[in-house]
Amino acid sequence: MAEGAFTLDSGATAMATLLRDHPAADGVFAANDLMAQGACQVLRERGRRIPEDVAVVGFDDSSIAVTCRPPLTTVRQPVGDMAAAMARMLGEQVQGTRTEPRTLVFEPELVVRESA
Repeated sequence: MAEGAFTLDSGATAMATLLRDHPAADGVFAANDLMAQGACQVLRERGRRIPEDVAVVGFDDSSIAVTCRPPLTTVRQPVGDMAAAMARMLGEQVQGTRTEPRTLVFEPELVVRESA
């Protein structure tokens, strides 16, 4: 495992660390698509083929996922549904109709592209 700061550069740095510490790694799951893109850059620089040598998966399904080379396999969250639920819960809190904490779980979606 290597930590990053959700930036392109931190993804590149984390990938370099992973390759140093685990040179036989054949898959990487990044905390967001930007970090995954940084990982892909380092892998290409080091002569690793994606996904043949190392599969790369991002998170967020941002526009970067489509423009990355190769296009990123990523996890998409239902952001619209999450925002609507947050607004409803906030409204309930403000109106005093519901004050106890509750947990909502949203189903993510794996978007398969060329990186994994």
